[in-house]
Amino acid sequence: MAQSTPPSARLTATVVKADGDRLEATDANGNSVSLKLPGDVRIMSVATAEPEEIKPGSFVGSAARPGPDGMLTALEVHVFPPSMRGTGEGHRPLGSDPSASMTNGTVGDLIVSNGRTMTLKYGENGTQTIVVPPDVPIVTMDRGDRTLLVPGAHIVAFYTRGADGTMTASRLTVGKNGTVPPM
Repeated sequence: MAQSTPPSARLTATVVKADGDRLEATDANGNSVSLKLPGDVRIMSVATAEPEEIKPGSFVGSAARPGPDGMLTALEVHVFPPSMRGTGEGHRPLGSDPSASMTNGTVGDLIVSNGRTMTLKYGENGTQTIVVPPDVPIVTMDRGDRTLLVPGAHIVAFYTRGADGTMTASRLTVGKNGTVPPM
């Protein structure tokens, strides 16, 4: 009989201390949590970005929901460095909210007026047009490492819980310079 992998859970927290393969943090409710950090844990950094960093030809990701007019309206935008072009490329549902989606693609058309409207291109013929209101968080994403896990850093952790209750992180997104990851 094949053993199934436990589902991944998501945790937003603030780093208290990182020591070897353990990360101590405080969750959004103020509770202490401890995460095991395996050697292959994937760490990404996130920093606040300016709207001007969204340019034609850049590779971005946007979580979105349909607005009142039916157009996809961004909830957040991630600008990836050239080395991460193609990461998660495509358009798909986002989490358990059936109205939310995630689109990663190359910025084609970009119209600036009240906010921005961008067309993201992905795959052979895929495109999505997304409205980016002025108040939407825009961040840069990049590869990171354990040196980002300093006291006070904000994180989003994806983890599994073992039968013994141990929480083992598979992926961490860590805010740089006080940035709170919007995801």
